[in-house]
Amino acid sequence: QAHLEESGGGSVQAGGPLTPSCVATGSPYSSDCMAWFRQVPGKEREGIAFIHAGGGLPYYAESVKGRFIISRDIGKSTARLQMNYLKPEDPAVYYCAADSFALSYCSTGPPARDWQRWGQGTRVNVSS
Repeated sequence: QAHLEESGGGSVQAGGPLTPSCVATGSPYSSDCMAWFRQVPGKEREGIAFIHAGGGLPYYAESVKGRFIISRDIGKSTARLQMNYLKPEDPAVYYCAADSFALSYCSTGPPARDWQRWGQGTRVNVSS
């Protein structure tokens, strides 16, 4: 199984950027599909960006489409989430997830309940 570790959260002013990273260790197969989720207290964990090692276009939730970009370094199983134009509604704990989903399923943005491997989360704060 992959162990996931996030870094790069923090505080930023509204409109600013932040780029958290996630490093997956362990079996590369178990990290074929990587994603970023976020969660605020009292709400379900929301999937916002998904990417597969086999290529294809990343999948984004409507709430971040056009502002966030997910990328990955295949050789090091690192996934980054470039967050641009952060808004007051973006603060949350951001979690990295990984699993062995096929490209066809990964590209649909699988829900949180389907994922087996999670990082510990990194907090993002946005000040107005």
